[in-house]
Amino acid sequence: MIPQETVDRIIDAARIEDVVGDFVSLKRRGANFVACCPFHNEKTPSFYVSPAKGIFKCFGCGKSGTAVGFVMEHESLPYVDALRYLARKYGIEVVEKEVSAEEVIKRQRHESLLLVSEFAAGFFRDSLKGREGRAIGYEYFRSRGLEDETIEKFGLGWAPLSRHALADAARDAGYKEEYLIDTGLCVRRDDGTLSDRFYDRVVFPIHSVAGRPIAFGCRTLKTDKTVAKYVNSPETDIYVKSKSLYGIYFAKNEMSRQDKCLLVEGYLDVLSMHQLGITNVVASSGTSLTVEQIRLMKRFTENVTIIYDGDSAGIHAALRGIDLVLKEGMNVKVVLLPDGDDPDSYSRKHTLEEVTAFIASHEQDFIEFKSDILIGEAGDDPLKKANLINDIADTIALIPDAVKRSVYLDVCSKKFGIDQQILFDRVSSTRGGILAEEKKQNDARRAREAADEGRQPAETQTHRSDYVSAPSAPAGLTLDDIYLAPCEKELLGFIVESGTDSLLFDRDSEYFDEGDPVSVAEFIDSALAADDFQFVNTIYRKVYDAYFRMYDEGLSQMQIRNRLMNNEDKEIEAVTSDLLVDKYMITVEDYRNALTSKSTMLVMYVPKAVMTYQSRRLDEMLNDSSARLETAGDDIQLQMDMLKRIDMLNRLKTAINNKLGRV
Repeated sequence: MIPQETVDRIIDAARIEDVVGDFVSLKRRGANFVACCPFHNEKTPSFYVSPAKGIFKCFGCGKSGTAVGFVMEHESLPYVDALRYLARKYGIEVVEKEVSAEEVIKRQRHESLLLVSEFAAGFFRDSLKGREGRAIGYEYFRSRGLEDETIEKFGLGWAPLSRHALADAARDAGYKEEYLIDTGLCVRRDDGTLSDRFYDRVVFPIHSVAGRPIAFGCRTLKTDKTVAKYVNSPETDIYVKSKSLYGIYFAKNEMSRQDKCLLVEGYLDVLSMHQLGITNVVASSGTSLTVEQIRLMKRFTENVTIIYDGDSAGIHAALRGIDLVLKEGMNVKVVLLPDGDDPDSYSRKHTLEEVTAFIASHEQDFIEFKSDILIGEAGDDPLKKANLINDIADTIALIPDAVKRSVYLDVCSKKFGIDQQILFDRVSSTRGGILAEEKKQNDARRAREAADEGRQPAETQTHRSDYVSAPSAPAGLTLDDIYLAPCEKELLGFIVESGTDSLLFDRDSEYFDEGDPVSVAEFIDSALAADDFQFVNTIYRKVYDAYFRMYDEGLSQMQIRNRLMNNEDKEIEAVTSDLLVDKYMITVEDYRNALTSKSTMLVMYVPKAVMTYQSRRLDEMLNDSSARLETAGDDIQLQMDMLKRIDMLNRLKTAINNKLGRV
């Protein structure tokens, strides 16, 4: 474990322009630098580097962060490895402090499993070059049109006919039997001997995002129907099937550059398309697409094109995939190949230009795709047609972004000649159910967390509809309460940007105190504590708590900010970067701030932000009280209590609104 003092030295030494400049050609523009983004394909530079703030930001794809974050993103490195990279660059010695025996054992075990998996990958690869492997496995790969370069690049291999070839070779090389079993490479027989899980099969290694082999898919070449066509690695400490994508290591850079991922189903689909020259392709490895796999794709792009077979199974898989992708806030299109073809066979029968042209001309958004597929089934039956339209409306309701929902509602309305308000009502009803279910799950999660921590759960909040607009959260993060999120984000922004700055109130201000001036962080924290409030949105509360832990330790604002921006917790790092990145690098805001001092701006806007938050919390409480009043039935006492509470809350809200009107 790298000591915090060393982490701070690395972060202090790392100049964002130097680090980014190692990978990207930067051009100075005023106080900043610009370049074409290395994470997506663009011709006009929208990638900015701010030495003053120590951050990068692409206004095209939205990626942002610090020097550590850039190295992690560009080189696909975990947090600690990115720190080690920067330490080497700046000549900083890293002496890792002692960790617990349990952590050491866990880390060593994880690395041992990876090393055994790497040994197996090399064993299978070398076996393909032997007499048996060339005669059977290599000839199969060649018969499927795969060239030597592709076979070598993806590490394709052969599991020998012997049922203990790998076990013997691994033992001879010094690998422990327990790791051979725990990686799923071997199984122990009843007589206590080891037997290879994979034998007499061609081998497709599955790699992690960082490029290390973590599992294997092995195909038999026998035509015997009693023999399973594929035998795959079981789930292990290093391999979770639902979180892995075949080909992700080889596709991730092109996915970022093209800002698109092509999703197929099988190993050979990926291999043939990569060999053809289409390299932003991954596969779900024969499993039904999962939310975790979608989120893995989302690390590199928000645009997915599903390319499945044109048969019934392919169509139904595409229909299911559409809903999952949309629900994660990504954009999805579908391409169905001619019936009888899959991406593998189609790629082998056509040129690169023909395949790319086919994809471009046959991509359909989900409304077109569902309409074409389902309208044939509906025919002239009005009820079936109504069900089709409702089905599409329910799919639109899955989309988190309100603007996108509105656009698709307009498209659907025009396509089917249905009044947009009718569709809106359907989407509103469906989305209300979705949000209610999400709220139920969030409440249950909060209750579990509270039970684990031995505290009472935070007050359950009533959610507002987000059909008009929705506050943004950093990519990959979700909000618990969208109504309160803008206020919490604004308050947290003041804290992260100016938490230790003093609020210099005038003597005639109600906030003036004869003692030492209060800091921005203390003012906000005291105001929330006085009302017994805490942030409702988990991601903002996590950053808030992390900030005040360091604030209470006496760290400076710059030290706190650096630790937050370079935090090992990716949620904290993402939220902090999102708060500190200006919407524009150079805007009229700079000129306004030049005319109004920072201290004056803080005095003007911090109290206003606190009161706005208080007002919204009162809205939530009023909603809750009104709902309880409606369900009070014949309980006169409860009715009276709720009426008194509503009156009290309304008076508080009026007082706050009057104050806001004077600010």
